[in-house]
Amino acid sequence: MNKLNSYIDHTNLKADARLCDIKKLVDEASEHNFYSVCVNSTYVKDIKAYNKDVRIAAVVGFPLGAMATRAKAFEAKCAIEDGASEIDMVIEIGRLKDGDYAYVLEDIKAVKEAIGDNILKVIIETCLLTDEEKVKACELSEKAGADFVKTSTGFSTGGASVADVALMKETVGNRLKVKASGGIHTRDEAIALIEAGADRIGASKSIDICKE
Repeated sequence: MNKLNSYIDHTNLKADARLCDIKKLVDEASEHNFYSVCVNSTYVKDIKAYNKDVRIAAVVGFPLGAMATRAKAFEAKCAIEDGASEIDMVIEIGRLKDGDYAYVLEDIKAVKEAIGDNILKVIIETCLLTDEEKVKACELSEKAGADFVKTSTGFSTGGASVADVALMKETVGNRLKVKASGGIHTRDEAIALIEAGADRIGASKSIDICKE
């Protein structure tokens, strides 16, 4: 597959990531022409000061999704003000599993309203959901005005799978895009996910994926 690098959000979300690690991530993204870097929101302002040209995706409510909606919305707003152009938020997974769809809908809507026309990706954490719950999470994301649905944080019990990406793509069609993330280590894995319907790949092994 040509230009695989253009699909990749080059990612470092480790709790112990230091500023030097984040600067290295940015340098690698620039060198290899990755689509963006994906980082915790604390580093957005630092990245903009270091390299104003790199695209930044910031995670919000990460990795559990289980904080107050107003806190997620505020974090998202701060990240955009600091220079991010994309937000990857985690849904309130327990509320979804309880069938409290109104809560999940309003949670996503609040973040989207906080970031305006900027891109919102909704992490549904597929490894914790049934297929029916995955479909419902995608439907709620679309109803709330999201731009992407995303498989995983990479911090739970599993990551992206071809089956999940295909199910998500079948649910949202061409109305939303799909991001596959979590546990993607090889070129073959990335290509299989793209062929299943992924429009973006989130990976920390991005250089290895593109060098194979």
